[in-house]
Amino acid sequence: MIEVAAAIIENEQGEILIARRKKDKSQGGLWEFPGGKLEPDESVEACLKRELREEMNIEIQPYESFGVNEHDYGSVHIRLFAYKATFVRGEIVLVDHDRVEWVRPKALKAYEFAPADVKFVELLERE
Repeated sequence: MIEVAAAIIENEQGEILIARRKKDKSQGGLWEFPGGKLEPDESVEACLKRELREEMNIEIQPYESFGVNEHDYGSVHIRLFAYKATFVRGEIVLVDHDRVEWVRPKALKAYEFAPADVKFVELLERE
């Protein structure tokens, strides 16, 4: 099982940052909450700060766990840890994604998300 962290990043307007995976990546063309794989002995918060610096050139501040979801993609089984975070600073530069958007939580259902992220989309829509 692969452990992965996802950041539910909010801006000052109450919008959430979502990112679309490049077509040549696994789950290509699907939207997700940005993040990445945890390294050995790394906390979820440290992973998210590192991954968002590496993949988007931004700084975030994780502040609250938003749950865990396990999903079996057939070839790989993941455990996804979601954390709410605030956007601190930076200009977004894309590495593994081809598009990002800031979206109101109620509008998330208009996007096709990677299966492991769907649970968190549903939770955000109910908040």
